[in-house]
Amino acid sequence: MAEELKEYEFIVSEESEGERVDKYLTMLMDSLSRSYLQKLLKESHVTVGGQPVKANYRIKTEDAVRVLLPPLITPDILPENIPLEVLYEDEDVIVVNKPKGMVVHPAPGHYSGTLVNALLYHCHNLSGINGVLRPGIVHRIDKDTTGSIIACKNDAAHASIAEQLKEHSIIRKYHAIVCGRLPEIEGTIHTRIGRHPTDRKKMAVVREGGKDAITHYRVLQQFEKYTYVECILETGRTHQIRVHMASIGHPLLGDEIYGTPSKQYKLQGQCLHAKILGFSHPSTGKYIETDASLPRYFEHLLTILA
Repeated sequence: MAEELKEYEFIVSEESEGERVDKYLTMLMDSLSRSYLQKLLKESHVTVGGQPVKANYRIKTEDAVRVLLPPLITPDILPENIPLEVLYEDEDVIVVNKPKGMVVHPAPGHYSGTLVNALLYHCHNLSGINGVLRPGIVHRIDKDTTGSIIACKNDAAHASIAEQLKEHSIIRKYHAIVCGRLPEIEGTIHTRIGRHPTDRKKMAVVREGGKDAITHYRVLQQFEKYTYVECILETGRTHQIRVHMASIGHPLLGDEIYGTPSKQYKLQGQCLHAKILGFSHPSTGKYIETDASLPRYFEHLLTILA
């Protein structure tokens, strides 16, 4: 299936001054693989001020970085024998503990190694409401966020879970390590979240427009320079926890977009784990709750910070 030619333009903010253009685009266009972005740069599909640039070009404030995505042929999305940690499964739904670094669904330049590829191998059927690239997928979590994610095996289950997400009745509790020591044991962050005014892939707290966003948090453990917290989503906006915690001055440890990358602990993205997922079963109405164990890197980090 052929896609239309697409063009994106990003205006470099002051905080991104001096970054390599390939790194800058990798963070903004996380649906594209790094290798595909390198290919676009080599083929002069990335320009600054109308001139093609190389991968090592250092961007400047107010640079207009333009990316031209040539028409792509979407390949068949193939089942792949990728191990899954299944937390719950029946004829309607499956809940898995997604590992770090795994993209949820295929996207241009990234058609293999995703959760969808693994689900297609593991499951006989998946709902088709979201099309061929996102079969069974009702919601998503970021590539470097780990933990519970639910997929649906038929359209009726998909409609039920989607409605629960819309009504905010699904229980979603995340564990995170944030920078700094929180002054209060618990609290609520209530803002509006919308697209960042200049960075298309970045979200921000906005005064006008955007969508209502509510995150409840409580401290689980205090360290010298960091805090282990539980965040409960009342709403589910894109990057909500990452944006909210950064907005109160406590970005997630390792968050390269909303915080400061941590070289000390050699992390791969933000320390964020979707631990508890609770929902009403689409067929029986029974309450189902899953608890995804923390990944090893997260447990190790808690040990060395204590």
